Amino acid sequence: MRIYTPRWIQDLAGAWIFYSILPPWPCPKPRFERIARFAPLIGIILGLLQSSLWQILNSLSWDITAKAMAVFSLGIFLTGGLHVDGLMDTADGIAAGEKRCLEAMKDSRIGATGIQTLLLITLLQLSALIELDSMAIYAIPIACFWSRCAPIYAIANFPYLREKSYSSFHSYYCRGFQDSIPAILLSIALFTIILCIKSEIALKLSIGFGLGIIPCLLIPTLLGKKLNGHTGDSYGASTVLVETSILLLLAFLI
Repeated sequence: MRIYTPRWIQDLAGAWIFYSILPPWPCPKPRFERIARFAPLIGIILGLLQSSLWQILNSLSWDITAKAMAVFSLGIFLTGGLHVDGLMDTADGIAAGEKRCLEAMKDSRIGATGIQTLLLITLLQLSALIELDSMAIYAIPIACFWSRCAPIYAIANFPYLREKSYSSFHSYYCRGFQDSIPAILLSIALFTIILCIKSEIALKLSIGFGLGIIPCLLIPTLLGKKLNGHTGDSYGASTVLVETSILLLLAFLI
């Protein structure tokens, strides 16, 4: 007897595989069509794993700098470097100029601009995590959530620049506002949870969470206008840039 599995569950299983290196589900069979809508949920899960590592290392009396470096490294490891690879390729493409942009982004070799951009982002994220200190366990899931919402906005509002490529299915299967519904529900749930945290930091976290929508929309918009559209690489770049922006924002607020 064949058991019917809703397509959204298959897409969720596909998102689990596509956006992380976590072990795949034993069932159902994954589907890779409308997986982008579940990226924010995967982001929260990855963020919670990073926060858990922070707590474990804190219980072992690790230095704040060592904790920040370990947690940052775990974030890259859990995604298989998917987003930072896109960041470096996008930086190289923009540096190459409009005529050679897509060619440079497609090149498997990493240029000087890509390396410098990754170094800059690394230092900024580490600075934010060190400044956040014990509040990093709240800030990381928030940043991971909003950063995964950014590509959904980019997919829905900008043309895809490479029709026949690995990530073109995102644009092909996009259903606009429908794909934003899981993220909207998650944002409501997260905001409710934040309000239940200790009163002295709940307000600042709430403000930071609300302001997170600004880089979530602004960064993919700026990249989309610069590139005249988006690619899989610029989706990854948007993710990293939004995540970094929100960590810095929360570090200033808290």
